[in-house]
Amino acid sequence: MTKPTSPAGLAKGQCLCGKVAFEIDVPARWAWHDHSAASRRAHGAAYATYVGSWRKRFRITKGEGAISRYEDKATSTVRSFCTQCGTPLIYERARSPHMVNIPRALFSGRTGRQPLYHIAIEELQEWAYTGEPLVPLKGFPGVVWQRSKKKRRSAGEDPFELAREEP
Repeated sequence: MTKPTSPAGLAKGQCLCGKVAFEIDVPARWAWHDHSAASRRAHGAAYATYVGSWRKRFRITKGEGAISRYEDKATSTVRSFCTQCGTPLIYERARSPHMVNIPRALFSGRTGRQPLYHIAIEELQEWAYTGEPLVPLKGFPGVVWQRSKKKRRSAGEDPFELAREEP
């Protein structure tokens, strides 16, 4: 008889208001960034980052009755939300019935997987931050911004010089 193996640990998470809490055994199966329009709209963000877990390694530990489900018949997906605060909780796909996908931001600690994959990258929005250098905004502590890419003129440089034609 084989002794059951114990998980390496747990990763715990919850919704914004704390009414719903859950845990997964770690390490998670995988993690990825989803740039699809459906995930953008469901999260109200440029993209959603998910952690995938085997369904049997995922448990609701508090507030199961506070979960509402939305089924998108066209895509055969189900998204679950907290009825109190509206936090997206679980994303399920009919083609992967043994998996549940949880927004990475809901976990308070490590999940055992880094999000290395991008899904629907062709739907990346031009306004999404993609790692450009940022600088502090003077007079606004904690705020950074991306400087304009326009080249600054040197003092005394004629701004119309490039527009003139050479003889």
